[in-house]
Amino acid sequence: MKTFHAAVWLDHNEARIFHIAKDGFDETVIHPEKPHRHLHRKSGPGAVSGKRTQGDPAFYEEISKALAESEELLVLGPSTAKLELIRYVHKHHAQVGEKVIGVETVDHPSDRQIVAYARHYFEVADAER
Repeated sequence: MKTFHAAVWLDHNEARIFHIAKDGFDETVIHPEKPHRHLHRKSGPGAVSGKRTQGDPAFYEEISKALAESEELLVLGPSTAKLELIRYVHKHHAQVGEKVIGVETVDHPSDRQIVAYARHYFEVADAER
């Protein structure tokens, strides 16, 4: 669906993409091929670098492709996955990265809450231009 606005809520286990139109929205859910495991060991047996493992690049690629048709994008999520997505699109899909107008930290809202939040965000952004 080609729409002007899209919002993506993501963590390391799923991405929920909403293409938002005036009269409704379409949702797509994307899951990474490899399940994410929380590996953030700083010390002790098995600790290698003390850094958290990065998300799956194939996951971010699929999200990037799903967002490519929209003109303005809002990226939402509770964790670092949203920032990893931003870095990924700027490196591999600059045309998608240029469409991102906001990145916001939100916990685990319902689909309707995400759409309402995104609609309000886009209304404010459009009014400021």
